[in-house]
Amino acid sequence: MNAATLPLAVLLPIAVLLAYLLGSLPFAVIVSRLLGLRDPRSFGSGNPGATNVLRSGNKLAAALTLLGDAFKGWLAVWLAMRLGHPEVGVIVPLVMVAVFLGHLYPVFLRFRGGKGVATALGVLLAVQPWLGLAALATWLIVAWFTRYSSLAAIAAAVFAPVYYLFGSGVAWYTDARLATAMGAIAILLIYRHWANIERLIAGTEPRIGGKKQAAARPTAKSSRR
Repeated sequence: MNAATLPLAVLLPIAVLLAYLLGSLPFAVIVSRLLGLRDPRSFGSGNPGATNVLRSGNKLAAALTLLGDAFKGWLAVWLAMRLGHPEVGVIVPLVMVAVFLGHLYPVFLRFRGGKGVATALGVLLAVQPWLGLAALATWLIVAWFTRYSSLAAIAAAVFAPVYYLFGSGVAWYTDARLATAMGAIAILLIYRHWANIERLIAGTEPRIGGKKQAAARPTAKSSRR
């Protein structure tokens, strides 16, 4: 029996669980350990993501983390889209959210994960490559003009569902379920950046290329945002 013949009630929870576990792989920690670097949770913002890994001064580690986090988002959705199941339209949106939640709340890091920017990009690239590139272009443009990585991420998250809906019938065909999943991911990403939003309003958010933050120490009550 292959996946295409499994009842939805059986296949769906399996697909969602596997997507979540894949999303839970903490590439920031994995790459740092492989390269003999400090645990990214022990300095900077304490966030296990590519931006904080970059604060270690190792650009290769940051690049590998970025690629790993994006790849797991892409892989989960790409595999779900190729299950060949008649209800794939139900499975894919849930897998999109599951792999993203895995990165945000990874079981392997006691549910304290990253902000999900790279993973969200991977998800979008799997759904529609041009949509992913449009979101990436938005990030690059906003980051270039403002020098705020967090603001660029928020802008890309907000515009991705908008691009998807406005591209209907022109660049691709839309599915309301996929649009809903993208909207859920955007809301979650903005939520994870809430502390950044507060700093942006206060004018204390660090800029790209700015002075490196001093070593930090996440506490039990500290936010991973």
